[in-house]
Amino acid sequence: MPLVETLPIGADTAQWSVWGTVARIVVTDPARIAEAAALVKTELDAVDAACSRFREDSELRYVCRAGGRPVIVSPLLAHLVASALDAARETDGAVDPTVGGALCGLGYDRDFAELTGREVAPAVRVFATPDWHAVKLSVRELTVPDGVLLDLGATEIAVAADRAAAQVADQLGVGVLVALGGDIATAGIAPAGGWDILVQDRPGDPADTIRLPAGAALATSSTAGRTWGRPGEQLHHIVDPATGRPAVPVWRTVSVAAYSCLRANMLSTAAIVRGHAAPDLLGKAPSRLVTPSLDVLRLGGWPA
Repeated sequence: MPLVETLPIGADTAQWSVWGTVARIVVTDPARIAEAAALVKTELDAVDAACSRFREDSELRYVCRAGGRPVIVSPLLAHLVASALDAARETDGAVDPTVGGALCGLGYDRDFAELTGREVAPAVRVFATPDWHAVKLSVRELTVPDGVLLDLGATEIAVAADRAAAQVADQLGVGVLVALGGDIATAGIAPAGGWDILVQDRPGDPADTIRLPAGAALATSSTAGRTWGRPGEQLHHIVDPATGRPAVPVWRTVSVAAYSCLRANMLSTAAIVRGHAAPDLLGKAPSRLVTPSLDVLRLGGWPA
């Protein structure tokens, strides 16, 4: 995950490791930080139990093993799947939750913490062609075609950040920033001047410090953060559904600001997949695109 951090760390901040990245929360009232952290951890645990593709006991894995039969799912999983399908629809399939089989075929078949820095053996795996249209959701009745493995990774972390931030603000009455690696959501009243954010991919890469207003969000997608190797090739986790392969790294990172982390993440991920067409896709959204040679392109009013 890219290094997208709030500044600085103090008594109003808590952080811990989760999902192969770092969770960090900041609140406007330091006295509520322990309560806020507990709320966020509860939400993240619920999301993990609902849709982790690395847990045999997750609700999502159960649905994917149902042989194409409709399954009544929890309101949380229904919301997570609906968000993923909305992202697929809005990006014309650039962000597709049915790429789970393709990711497994590339070797991303375990929690990334177990994959980091390792080389996986080549393997031939046959999987369904990604097609989000084949997944049917009617309120809470979810049908996943037999042989299709859903992966909500492109949207689930962003949804979790949005939900966790909203819960802390609503239940504790404080301003809050929730950062899950490169996905950042805010809710409630912001500090004076806004939330200060350091945007940087790897140490030594170009860095920007920006301010988000209350309720705004930021997502950064990277082709350099989650990588692993196979003999003769380096792979990353953002799959182009059209090829079943990692997207061509026209961009090293793409950062997008929006008024939900889900929308910011949807756009940043789609921009990586679309490559040279990314500026047209992003339109007027405040965006920062970094090339493999570390040149920076700022769009939509992103500050220089």
